[in-house]
This record gives sequence, C-alpha cells and structure tokens, in this order.
Amino acid sequence: MVLISVDMETQIIDDIMHRIVSKTMEHGEKLPSENELAKKYRVPRMTVRNALTKLEERGYIFSVQGKGRYLKEKSIPIQLHLTGKTSFTDKMKQAGYELKTENNVCEKIVYNEHIYRSLNSDEEEDVYKVGRLRYINGEPMAIHYSFVSKKMFPEIAEDGPTIESMFAYYRNFGYKEFTSKKSMLSITFPTSEEQKLLSCKSMVPLIIVESDCIDVNTNKILEHTKILYRSDKFKYDITMD
Repeated sequence: MVLISVDMETQIIDDIMHRIVSKTMEHGEKLPSENELAKKYRVPRMTVRNALTKLEERGYIFSVQGKGRYLKEKSIPIQLHLTGKTSFTDKMKQAGYELKTENNVCEKIVYNEHIYRSLNSDEEEDVYKVGRLRYINGEPMAIHYSFVSKKMFPEIAEDGPTIESMFAYYRNFGYKEFTSKKSMLSITFPTSEEQKLLSCKSMVPLIIVESDCIDVNTNKILEHTKILYRSDKFKYDITMD
C-alpha cells in the first residue's frame, strides 16, 4: 500500500512537471485543488499533498493561504561566466543587472586544513571569512564567502564588515589584475540559514564554486573563494578563455 502511494506521488509529480516543461501550464496559473487531483488520480488527499509539497520544496510552485497553489512566475536565467578574471559585481553591471550587495559576516574562522592550505597559511595564523549576500534585480541570488589571511591583509578584521567587492578592496593594495586556479564545482542543498538568506526551499539545489583568487603580476594567493549560487537563477558559461 505504501509503495502504491509513493508510486502515485511520483506519477503526480511527473505529470505536473511534464506540463511545466511542455508549457501546457502558464506561469502564474492556479493548479487544481487537492480534492480535484485526488479524484483525478484516485488517491487519498495526503498522497496529493505530499506530491505538491515536494514540488513546492523544489521551487516549481508556491501556495497562497486560503487560495491554493500556483505555478511560479517565469524567471529569467542570468548568464554567469565562471572565471576569476572579472569580479561578480563587474559581471552583473556589464550585463545590465541591478546589483545590491549586503555584507552579512566578517569573522575569524577555526582552523580548516583545506582553506589554510589553499592560502599557504600556517596553522597559527588568523584567517577571516567575509560573506556577502548578492541581490540581482531585488532577488537574493548568491552568497559569496572570501577567506583571507590576516598576514596578507592586516586590517581585514576592521575592514571586512564594510567590503562589498573584494577586487575593489585588493586594488587599494596595488593588486590590479586577477585570475583563479583550482576551480571546483559541486552541488549541495541549502541549510535552514541559507534558505532564509536566499529565500528558497530546502530542495532547490545550490551550485558551489570554489577557487583561489590570484594576483596575476605577483602570483600571490589573495583569497580562497566559496560561492553558493541558486541553481534555478543562473545559466553557467564554462567556456575556457
């Protein structure tokens, strides 16, 4: 009986997803009620509710209390070049998007072998995490974490809370041209805190991009970067220069 219920949940999800992909449902269109879907598929309302809850968690539909569930409005995927030569701020401005940056954390981290090794830092050195939440056209889209050695930038603890663009900050120290190395992509699902920051559900995948930012002229490692992007908001250009 449980297996049949799970199978029907999957069928309901697949049917609605097919309608979304085939564009037989309009963005903003109201979905049939739980009762209507239960009658159509000949299943209990709970089976329908579970299927709709999963679609909502994945970010395809949303609910309005007392009115029902609706297909989300169409979003415009933002093209992002995964390269360290241009700052995120410059990329978005060049593409014509309205960008707002909110600095949300500046703190000393506990020893992390991976990050310290990337920065060529000794275990006793202080490393700070500077985090910025990125809004594009009013929507929270990405969280940028920059890990910076205090030995390299002695005033990072004081300066960190006001930094919006790390590249602009580095230019104050004479670093003008940047590149990246060891860029790694992976996928995760948001924590409860990340869900709040990015206004997304638990099953909306996040793309993680990790890399080291290098000054081209001196070959110094300026920071280790970890960026979390909402996968439903970006298209990724992985073409190599």
